[in-house]
Amino acid sequence: MADSKMYQVSTLQALAMGYTKATVTVGELLSHGSIGLGTFENVDGEMIVLDGVCYRATEDGSVIPADSGMGVPFSVIDCFTPEREFDLGYAESITVLKQQLDLRVEEGFGLNSIHVVRIDGEFPKIDARSESPYKSQHVTLKDVLSVTQKAFLFENIRGSLICVYFPDYMDGINAPGWHMHFVSEDRKCGGHVFDLIMTRGTAKLDKINSLEIRIPTDPAYDVYSLKQASQEEIKQVEQGKK
Repeated sequence: MADSKMYQVSTLQALAMGYTKATVTVGELLSHGSIGLGTFENVDGEMIVLDGVCYRATEDGSVIPADSGMGVPFSVIDCFTPEREFDLGYAESITVLKQQLDLRVEEGFGLNSIHVVRIDGEFPKIDARSESPYKSQHVTLKDVLSVTQKAFLFENIRGSLICVYFPDYMDGINAPGWHMHFVSEDRKCGGHVFDLIMTRGTAKLDKINSLEIRIPTDPAYDVYSLKQASQEEIKQVEQGKK
């Protein structure tokens, strides 16, 4: 298997505890890969990286290219050299799609590895979110999103899902299981995905065998008690609208 390295900015624990200051710029992030997801400084929208372009989903679900100088507090990105391609059938929910992807990961004996999957498909429904910026430190991500998060529904749409899988033992470094962001085929709308219906899709899977984590050098980072990050709150941020 060819080397496939993921580059991660900071940790999910830090983001969850409210460390939303820039660690790298979008321009620097893109030097490490062509596909990924994350957020921007002060949680200013959801990030979707696809085909080497970084997009920002704004609070109304519209998507615009992100300026190269924008700050990034948390992200994962991969150069994307897929080793497998396969077709996926109908999925009535995001839970069903995750189960389909779990089976594909199991087939490749990869449950303890990181994976990145791109799915190009047709979606009767994409239930998603993004948010506006909130400039404050030490306010948890859950509390920030309770103020700034906006949910929206895309219907009968074609586009791409960026799906990132982390194994359970990396809980805290990132979210265990699948995390999905969406961008439409015309690159006009997208966001963090809560739920979906997929008619069909074509998936490309990259199994990661190396992880580089960029730790913030800002002295303020070291005052956060990262082990206090609530896993229940992280799960709620990932999967729930409230």
